[in-house]
Amino acid sequence: MTGFASLARETDMIVVSVTARSVNHRYLDIQIRAPQVLQAVESAIRDLIQQCLARGRVDLTISVEFKCRQAVSVDVDDELMKALVDAANRPDIIDAVTGKWEVGDLLRFPQVVTVSESPRQVDEISHVEHEVARIVEEAVAAVDKMRLKEGEFLQSDLSERIRIFGGLVGNIEQSASESDDSLRERLTQRVEELAPDVGADGAVVAQEVVRFVARSDIHEELTRLRAHIGHWRELVEDTAPCGRKLDFLLQEMNREVNTIGSKAMGAEPSKLVVSAKSELEKLREQVQNVE
Repeated sequence: MTGFASLARETDMIVVSVTARSVNHRYLDIQIRAPQVLQAVESAIRDLIQQCLARGRVDLTISVEFKCRQAVSVDVDDELMKALVDAANRPDIIDAVTGKWEVGDLLRFPQVVTVSESPRQVDEISHVEHEVARIVEEAVAAVDKMRLKEGEFLQSDLSERIRIFGGLVGNIEQSASESDDSLRERLTQRVEELAPDVGADGAVVAQEVVRFVARSDIHEELTRLRAHIGHWRELVEDTAPCGRKLDFLLQEMNREVNTIGSKAMGAEPSKLVVSAKSELEKLREQVQNVE
């Protein structure tokens, strides 16, 4: 989800520069820094980004420099100026101050003079908004192109890791099946050894053996895991954003592997479960980079 673009454009009226950065984030977080003149179109810029990007923290910095300076107006508070002059003519003030107050002294008093820039013309504002929208669209497209390039490498890595995980799932199934057969044989042999002594009903003992083995059956978990792996491959090969969906699938796969770890019997299945959880953690870390 990382990308960067910096573009600039100059017209007869303005010089515009846009810098866009994108880094990993769980959701889409857009931060825009723009001059006051673009306040009216900030929501439209945000919508434009949302149309192109679905995930990540996006920092967009926009600067606009007008070639023609705004007209400046100077307002003098006549009432305040008159009050200051009257105060300066008071005897106690005249005696306390050396020399006379000049006009410049009066103008330096706070609020006597207000200097403000005249609003930009409508055609100037419209021109700025149009040019900014165009360059922002180009910058976001450049960021997205960079992210897509990164995504190609991520897709390859994720496909390889899910292939390894799928192989581990197959090994777990085979190892668990062998462990179940071995367990049945050991239990059957033990029951046969104990039966003459305890005088137990053979049918009841057999039912207990079946129940014990059934508690370690992981067929359902393996079936769901294979379904999740198939769904994962479909999402990764599609062009639509899939980062959050992959996050969810990883949670489900991790849950199934944990259940298998608690049910599977034998050292080999347990060892394979640890390896599978390790691969899932690697996948989880890499998925944080996927839009």
